[in-house]
Amino acid sequence: MRILIYSYNYYPEPIGIAPLMTELAEGLATRGHEVRVITAMPNYPERQIYEDYRGKLYLNEYKNNVQIQRSYIWVRPQPNLLDRVLLDASFVVTSFLPALFGWRPDVILSTSPSLPVCVPAALLGWLRACPVILNLQDILPEAAIHVGLLKNKLLIKVFTALEKFAYHTASKISVIADGFVDNLISKGVAPEKIEQIPNWVDVNFIRPSSKENNPFRAAHNLNGKFVALYSGNIGLTQGLETVVKAASQLRDFPDIAFVIVGEAKGLQRLQKYCLDCGADNVLLLPFQPRKQLPQMLAAADVGLVVQKKNVVSFNMPSKIQSLLASGRALVASVPENGTAAKAIRQSAGGVIVPPEDSKALAAAILDLYHHPEKVKNLGVHSRQYAMENYAFEQALSHYEDLFYSVVADRQGIDSQVVTKQEV
Repeated sequence: MRILIYSYNYYPEPIGIAPLMTELAEGLATRGHEVRVITAMPNYPERQIYEDYRGKLYLNEYKNNVQIQRSYIWVRPQPNLLDRVLLDASFVVTSFLPALFGWRPDVILSTSPSLPVCVPAALLGWLRACPVILNLQDILPEAAIHVGLLKNKLLIKVFTALEKFAYHTASKISVIADGFVDNLISKGVAPEKIEQIPNWVDVNFIRPSSKENNPFRAAHNLNGKFVALYSGNIGLTQGLETVVKAASQLRDFPDIAFVIVGEAKGLQRLQKYCLDCGADNVLLLPFQPRKQLPQMLAAADVGLVVQKKNVVSFNMPSKIQSLLASGRALVASVPENGTAAKAIRQSAGGVIVPPEDSKALAAAILDLYHHPEKVKNLGVHSRQYAMENYAFEQALSHYEDLFYSVVADRQGIDSQVVTKQEV
């Protein structure tokens, strides 16, 4: 097949949707499909276009047999409301030309966020007479409204209309957790239009390894420490202040160290908070190169998953799959009724504490510190669950089958139209 992936985020961005879409595109190319990606100039998470890509309107690249067509976007490090609107609008406009003038795809996969991308994807699907699959990594605008990111009434109406348009024009909607399914059905989406495919992890790339002789531990003076690691976004939905507070409550245990890895802007904010709390047992580090991710995860005794109370129930952090694959115990400070908590309970690889409760988080980490066998057993369950439920090849086959099915459905519709015309 010829497969077009319409994704705002892609390689070399290190976290979030970018690594997922990169692995999916390259995996499909490895299986013999012709893959083209329409994406923006890389800018996430710093919200600054990467140095090698600045000053360019369009750029065509090839990586691992995938054609990558990049276009200019309006992006600012500290965006106001207008900047956010211009960001989405600029990508919608600039990305459509390379999408239109490339080869005709058999199927289009459009990722959300960004939700406005559904417009050029739907238009392209109509012009090229090919099916469009909407891949939901988050449900907008609901998630943005819930955490207070979107408050403007006019924009809420616009995004709500876009959401309905996206669901209506998509041939199929792929979702990453069952919480998404319930949400979509409650909004009138037909169950048969929804396909649940969990996000994945490359279990051959991220795998358990010994903490002994670990380069990450050695480089950061963590040998002999019980390490609680958080790596990922430091934003509105996480509330990393809870981790810092928990760390400050465990200062009397010199063998316990907290490591937070994230973007520079978020780290600066946390640095001040660490000083205010007296949390001198917290190590703040910038994002590590992706090739070093396995050894960084293996350096931890426990991996942290953190969400605020007001996060919508269907939010599913992609870091969960990676932490499980690394064979480490998880400590999750997340809403009890949420998708993240459900996944961790099902894995039997972690413990769950109430969100924004630093005392509960500190107590859970201290309990694991005192019970190394429990940490080991949780880690065994983590790895086993990741192998059985989140293996990349399994997800890749599921997407491939989905693509074949929508293409066959489209061909069936087209043949019926031809037959009617002949009659």
